[in-house]
Amino acid sequence: MKKHLIPIATASLLALASAAAQADGEVVVYHWFEYMPQELIEKFTAETGIDVVMDTFDSNESMLATLKAGGIGTYDVSVPGDYMVKIMADEGLLDTIAEGELKNKGNIQAQWLDTPFDPGRQFSIPYQWGSTSFSVNRDEFSGDINTTDILFDPPEEISGKINVLDSQGDVMVLASLHLGMEQCSTDRDKLKALNAMLSEAKTHWASFNSDTAKEVLVSGDAIAGMIYSGFSSKGREEGANIEYAFPEQGYIAWMDNVALLKDAPNRENALKFMDFLLEPENAAAVSNFARYAAGVKGVSELLEESLRTLPEANPPASAGPAVFVEACDEQTQDVYDQIWTNLKK
Repeated sequence: MKKHLIPIATASLLALASAAAQADGEVVVYHWFEYMPQELIEKFTAETGIDVVMDTFDSNESMLATLKAGGIGTYDVSVPGDYMVKIMADEGLLDTIAEGELKNKGNIQAQWLDTPFDPGRQFSIPYQWGSTSFSVNRDEFSGDINTTDILFDPPEEISGKINVLDSQGDVMVLASLHLGMEQCSTDRDKLKALNAMLSEAKTHWASFNSDTAKEVLVSGDAIAGMIYSGFSSKGREEGANIEYAFPEQGYIAWMDNVALLKDAPNRENALKFMDFLLEPENAAAVSNFARYAAGVKGVSELLEESLRTLPEANPPASAGPAVFVEACDEQTQDVYDQIWTNLKK
């Protein structure tokens, strides 16, 4: 059984995974960090005899860049977010799953079977879903947190102690919600206002980091920080007095999906891995570990009681709308890429 490979240089990752992919009895997975219990990987290997080789990434954009830089033909499956499934499909990076190739496809919950980003589930299966917002250390700040002002126009107590996810899509959506503007806007005045607002907000931020978003809140290095709902829950379980915000302006809903990659070197093993994850007890094991919801039937009764009552999974009536990140057309995306590049300088 191969252990998780910790992200290092992309070239080294590709070399390692490429060598592994030549062996029989393996499936090569490109996955988010800290997102699948080791026990479940071992269970899959015990049941099928197939070893799992896993590399990790920390954002949809870095995953896409690696695949386009030579990862196609190296990995079997990846775990893109909702909007990224559509982008990858449009760019020809995904393989079509023929009807009948997944014996457990009928376990997918109806609301996740025909999604805007993958109608009819031609390329992917649901993995986990949740939300993205931010959490605040209540030992340090007692004021109202259910506003995007916390990130973009913060009070003095929080300024300089904010971590922002290193994820363009997430940051841009929350920023757009803050300004009350639509995603993928082509209005030049609105885009100028977005760029100016983000440039000013950056002066209040301490860091851009996704893979330590929980740790900086637990350690106290950050008072507020963008975070995925499940990581916020884990932070509280580790003793941090943090509260997850549901801003009145809105927050991000997301679904991660296991997608079959084009030219997968171990395609049959990849389909077995996907079928394995569609079994209720296995989907529940992921949810109990990651603290998110599964898109699979028969999971709810297998969840820990604490997961059913998570504050992060129960938005108050005052919460704004939950929105998915939209995939912009290429020309519009170029503008957003420029704003993001300037922001990261």
